Amino acid sequence: MPESIEIELYRRLAERALDRRVVEVDAPDAWFLKGGLTGEGLAHAVVGRRFTDARRIGKLLLLDTALPGQEGGGPTVGLRFGMTGRLLVDGVAGIDDLQYSSMRDEPAWDRVTFRLEGGGDLRIRDPRRLGGVQLDPDEGRLGPDVLSIAPAALRDALAGSTAPVKARLLDQARVAGVGNLIADEALWRAGVDPARPAGSLTAAEVRRLHKHLRTTVDELMLRGGSHTGDVYHSRAAGGTCPKDGTPMIRRTVGGRTTWSCPRHQR
Repeated sequence: MPESIEIELYRRLAERALDRRVVEVDAPDAWFLKGGLTGEGLAHAVVGRRFTDARRIGKLLLLDTALPGQEGGGPTVGLRFGMTGRLLVDGVAGIDDLQYSSMRDEPAWDRVTFRLEGGGDLRIRDPRRLGGVQLDPDEGRLGPDVLSIAPAALRDALAGSTAPVKARLLDQARVAGVGNLIADEALWRAGVDPARPAGSLTAAEVRRLHKHLRTTVDELMLRGGSHTGDVYHSRAAGGTCPKDGTPMIRRTVGGRTTWSCPRHQR
């Protein structure tokens, strides 16, 4: 399930495609093209241009383009990966293991492919077709990125809200890049009940949550994915809290399956 960690790894992989001119676009799945985009429109927009920068905001990967000899001025290609999307550049995958997805090499799952000058390509492989490609996506709709969010920004994202704190963290307009696994891990580390009203957290609790949110992302990035958290293997029937051995409880919070410890998360 790609969260900010996986998309950041994809972004680093996408840097291999920079300064290489796009010579062809293969977009056989019209469903995967968003915002009224067509395969012909995508090809018209990027063929002959080169990728100049690979950026990320939350779970959105952004590829800026320009004509040869120019530094900018071309459209930005926005790539979303849903639950099962993978990025491959020149046949190399951005991550070795993606939970809830298949790692099989099935060309039928290639939704969009940008073929590059000199050989090689950049492609999205998505078995369940839950991602998408768009031109010039509205970046302003996303909140501060989880990898760089400041304590004050997190406080503002939670303040005054009666929504569950987990739901607020998952709201990409509030905090960009937090997915289900990161949210459960950070809240477990911070000792905060996912169902608590976001606005009920004290200033000290917000600071503690901010600390654990940032360290969770940093540590799981080094480990290689959102599925490498300390509590991940306890998110199942019969699982117990790695901290105190209490049986974990399963609920639906913010529309997502949620696991937490009823003893130390309050």
